[in-house]
Amino acid sequence: MRWMLAMLILIPVSIVLNYTTHAPALMFIISCLAIVPLAGFMGQGTEELAKYRGPSVGGLLNATFGNAAELIIALVALNNGQIEVVKASIVGSIVGNILLVLGLSIFVGGLKYKVQSFNQDMAGMHATMLVMAVVSLMVPALFVRNVPGMSEDPFKNPQVESLSLGVAGVLLVLYLGSLLFSLKTHESLFREGEEEEAEKPHWSQGKAALALLAATIGVVIESEFLVHSIDPVVKQWRVSPLFIGVIVVPIIGNAAEHSAAVLMALRNKMDISLNIATSSSTQIALFVAPVLVFVGWLTGHPITVLYINFELIAVTAAVAIAALISLDGKCHWLEGAQLLAAYIILALAFYFIPV
Repeated sequence: MRWMLAMLILIPVSIVLNYTTHAPALMFIISCLAIVPLAGFMGQGTEELAKYRGPSVGGLLNATFGNAAELIIALVALNNGQIEVVKASIVGSIVGNILLVLGLSIFVGGLKYKVQSFNQDMAGMHATMLVMAVVSLMVPALFVRNVPGMSEDPFKNPQVESLSLGVAGVLLVLYLGSLLFSLKTHESLFREGEEEEAEKPHWSQGKAALALLAATIGVVIESEFLVHSIDPVVKQWRVSPLFIGVIVVPIIGNAAEHSAAVLMALRNKMDISLNIATSSSTQIALFVAPVLVFVGWLTGHPITVLYINFELIAVTAAVAIAALISLDGKCHWLEGAQLLAAYIILALAFYFIPV
């Protein structure tokens, strides 16, 4: 909490820089760092409100607003025509949560505890959902490559756009079904030991709602600064927009949540840590991505679920590794190191993609 409060000073700093300087690289860095505490307060405000509303409504709140910061950044980028960054951030969020967040959590927790265990039912459900996400990304790519006439300018093809809207609709329905499954019909599978884990609210409902509202407004402002500095930064640093979308945006949007996952692993609460990482990836794939597809269609900035081979390989590899780790309900530090190694390798590859 203290570090988040200290970092709030970056918000007025970014506002001053926006009106007094033309240093896009500095603006990019400051706005990125300013989003970190704001995203943390959004998450904390949501969690505090959830404690007042009971398990079902609270779970729905967390499921809906868990990736609000990333969604806001993506919506601002979409509104500014940064389609490549938006699509890359979807892939980066899925890959980052599985490989970086979960990997770091398992590695750090494994250094303290020889073997840690987690709920196989919960891990299995999220792994299956992520496999569905991979299918939803692969089908449009296979469609374009195998249906005659589709490979010519596929990103502007109306049939590809219609296919993307259909896939997005199916994913949203599936996501709602997963919420019904985990919060209503089979909630006992995911709430083992809830009495021990239940916490009393630390904030009043008014304070939590105010924090959530203020943080949301702050993220919108900082996202505007961030997005407008992307093009100059790409030219100055000679990195591709793909790298910014896959690596930078997901890390800053979920930094506070990432630290929470590692902290839970250090407390030997691997169920919570695993749930933070995998449920975030599931939400990005089945909720945030479809919402962006529909918003893009409604606002005249169409975005498809058509990805290049390398992005597909990255997501498929990350999901496959997560599925393998979830099989036995146990983990150790070497598995965490393997996840981190895979993330670093992918990050390096995205970094060296030509501008």
